[in-house]
Order: sequence, then structure tokens, then C-alpha cells
Amino acid sequence: MRIGAGAGFAGDRIEPALELVERGGLDYLVFECLAERTIAAAQLQRQRDPAAGFDPLLLERMRRVLPAARAHGVRIVTNAGAANPAGAAHAVAALARAMGMAGLRIAAITGDDVLGLLRQADYPLVDRAGTTADLSRIVSANAYLGAGPIAAALAQGAEVVITGRVGDPALFVGPMVHAFGWSLDDAPRIGRATVIGHLLECAGQLTGGYFADDDRKQVAGLARLGFPFADVAPDASAELGKVAGSGGALTIASCKEQLLYEILDPGAYPQADVVADFRSVRFTARGPDRIAVTGGDGRPRPDTLKVSIGYDDGFIGEGQISYAGPGAVGRARLAGTIVEQRLAIIGAPVTDVRSELIGVDSVDRRARAPAVEPAEVRLRVVGRSDSAEAAALIGREVEALYTNGPFGGGGAVAAVRPVLAVASTLIPAVQVRPAITLVEA
Repeated sequence: MRIGAGAGFAGDRIEPALELVERGGLDYLVFECLAERTIAAAQLQRQRDPAAGFDPLLLERMRRVLPAARAHGVRIVTNAGAANPAGAAHAVAALARAMGMAGLRIAAITGDDVLGLLRQADYPLVDRAGTTADLSRIVSANAYLGAGPIAAALAQGAEVVITGRVGDPALFVGPMVHAFGWSLDDAPRIGRATVIGHLLECAGQLTGGYFADDDRKQVAGLARLGFPFADVAPDASAELGKVAGSGGALTIASCKEQLLYEILDPGAYPQADVVADFRSVRFTARGPDRIAVTGGDGRPRPDTLKVSIGYDDGFIGEGQISYAGPGAVGRARLAGTIVEQRLAIIGAPVTDVRSELIGVDSVDRRARAPAVEPAEVRLRVVGRSDSAEAAALIGREVEALYTNGPFGGGGAVAAVRPVLAVASTLIPAVQVRPAITLVEA
């Protein structure tokens, strides 16, 4: 079976997915669209509008891809349901009817929303000290489901499967399980399948995106980067490729980088279906932009599921202003000091205040002063507060630098944004009960 990656994040390009459907000879196309905070933001949208809460680009993706997918027999799996997979399924059904595709079967997979369970007990956090009871203003809690419900939905005839939170590799493992009739208890095979899913889940990252590095790692055609597919065999080995003539580069080096992306322990990568082991994975070049993947292993699934918790963590206020010409760095640093002193003088209830020079030390705080002073810099002052009003004081003080700070400041802007923070915990897997709802256009 051939499965392609149509998106690696919510705002990804749509053209490479359409190219895969039209020219890639796919059986399945996967849109992976959820980041850690995405679903928390979607939960807030759903609170404001019960019909919302799914990826805002979902319908545009479906509008572009569905006609070709149906014509070529390509089935689609996506986690773009976010906080509202059922609402997303009904919206896609309405779109399909409007496009003359009556009878299209869409499955919504729910059950990942475990906020109610979290409110009934206190669980230790796994990414910091403390427990879930320490998190104030929790807005979402979603468990990472596995491949089983996706495979079951496909077995029920779904042409489009829409999920909320699932493990990213599971989006690919589910179609493999369905296509080959694998048992989810076959840990070594599911472990190898998870390798393939992990390689594909970030789409263009495998074919040169996020890999290119000026002269050291040159990648041609990034402006029309082609997304990858995998020809998967029944033993869960695979050959990776991309559409001939598309941009980018699929190489052993790009595969190695993606294999280790976001991995803490290559020997133990816990998923809902398996604890995958990447240590025996091997890549072999089979031709231009064709890489064979073998190896990988797995141990039985853990008895817990990871839960991503979104919570309201106050507000961030910031202000920016530019300085140019001789002495720009010194004037910008003086301006930052003035703002910090002003916040103390007026007693602004803000914490974690920092000033930084974009292009000098805003990313690497340990950066040394440049040997040659830049001709222009941009000062950014940022801090945190429990209230939007207090956070706004930072930007106001930056704007006041126009007439109350060093000469030559320009282009001041101010902003306040709410902070949706994320924490993680583990809950017993037996407490989570996925469900499948079929909707027909």
C-alpha cells in the first residue's frame, strides 16, 4: 500500500498534497495538523461557537483535494478535527454534498477529550514537578489515542477519517493495520510501522524542509517542495519516495534527521499502541529520491496514555522599537534599561521582564557582542502578567521612548496576547473509550 503525507502542521501548504493525490498513485493521504497548543486554542473556539473547534483550513483542504481523491480512490485520514471531530465530519459532509459528491462516508473519532476524567482525580505531571491540581484555569485535556479506531473506521467504509488528538504516527499506522490486517498486539510489526509513521508525519521535513542549510546542505526547489510517500510492505518495511519532478530532496541524511526529530530515547518511544525502538533502523538508497527503510522494533503498549493539558497562564505584553545608524546597539540597550526601570517605578505587576536585541541576542542569550556593530537593531521588551491591562503597560512604555528615550527610535509596536500553556500527564488507558461516528454526505 502507498501512503502519503499531505501536511505536517495546521498551516502547511496544500499544493503538495494535491500533487500527491493527482500524480502519486496513493492509496491513503494523511493530513497531520495538530501541534501541542493547537487543540487548546480550538477548545476555546468551540466554547465561543459549538460548531467551531476544528482546523480552519480543513474545508479548504477538502475542497481542493476531495475531487481528485475520490476520482483516484484515495482515502484521507486527518487529525484536523482538533476539538470537534464530529462537527468537522458534518462540515465535510455538507461540503461534499455541495460539490456533488453524495454518498461520501466520513468517520469522526472521538473520546480523546478527557477533561472530565482529569477533574475527578489528581495526576502527577510528567514534564515538571507538581500535579494536575496545581494547574489553574485548565481549558482542555486530550489523550493521545492510537491507531485502532482509525483502522476500525476504515474497515467500516470511511473514505475520510477525522480525529482529534491521536499520536502522530498513529495517523499512518491505522491505514497500515487496516490494509494488511495486522494485530495491534504484534508489537514488533507495529513498532516498525511507527518508524514509517514518524518519518512521514512532518511531511516536507523528510524531503528537505527544515533540513536545508545554506551551502552546507543545499536543497533544490524548496519553493515547490514535494511531500513524501511510503510504499509499505506487509512486513512493515517500506520504500520512501516523492513525486517525480517535485522540489526538495529525499536522502539518507534527511531521513536520519527526521528519524531523531523530537525523540528523547531512540530505544523507547512510547505511543498508545507500542513502545517503539528505532535503534535498528537502516536506510538504503534505491535511486534518486528513493530510500528503503528496514528495521525497527517494538515492545507491548504502555498501560497509560499521555494527556496534553492546555491551561490559561495569563498574558504576555511586549513592545518593539528600532534604532539605526552609529551607536544603534548602545542606544537600544539604553532604551531597554529605561523601560525596565519605568516598569519598576510605576509598580507594574509584571514578571519575567526581559529586553533583547533582535538579531543580536534574542535567540541565544549567551551571544557575544558582534565584532562589527550592526547598522540597525530592533529592541524587544517582553514580560508576563495575570492581567491584560498590566501586560499592556510594557508596550506603552516602549512607545513612550519616542520622546522620552534615546534619539532615533522608530517603528514602535505594542501587543498583548493570552498565554495558552501546555503540561502533560499520564492516565490509565482503560479509562479512555474512543468512539466512531459515521456521517454520509
